[in-house]
Amino acid sequence: MLQKPSKHAGFSVFLQIFNCCSIGMLYSAAKMPVVFIVSGEWDLRGAVRAELREVGMEALGMETVEDMARTIAGGIAPSLVVVDGEQLHKPKARQDLQNLTSRLPLLVIDSRVSPSPPLPGAKTILRPVQVKEIVARVLAMLSSPAS
Repeated sequence: MLQKPSKHAGFSVFLQIFNCCSIGMLYSAAKMPVVFIVSGEWDLRGAVRAELREVGMEALGMETVEDMARTIAGGIAPSLVVVDGEQLHKPKARQDLQNLTSRLPLLVIDSRVSPSPPLPGAKTILRPVQVKEIVARVLAMLSSPAS
């Protein structure tokens, strides 16, 4: 049995929760898929979150992978994660996300100029990209049988 994590619990608690559960698509209490958008850029987070909510998804924006780990440790788990490729330049965040890709779909929004090294198991869209393209990819990933 899992103990309630502390508010400073890290990604290891998240992995414990995922390892203990049979993971299919995860939904919010309102039966909507939950999508996390992780980016240090408020405009990317806000725009993607707003558009996903318009199509009936529960979407939560976070600035860092560490914020995401705290949210998961607090009991909210995503069906899919959209992450800014800039996060993958941080070794700890990259390792945490790599561990995550075997458990749920991950979409990386990356730079053409200074891309991060590819993340095994993740899908990638290169910038410049329109918000509607990101939303379309999220919807396709959530509806595919492999997700």
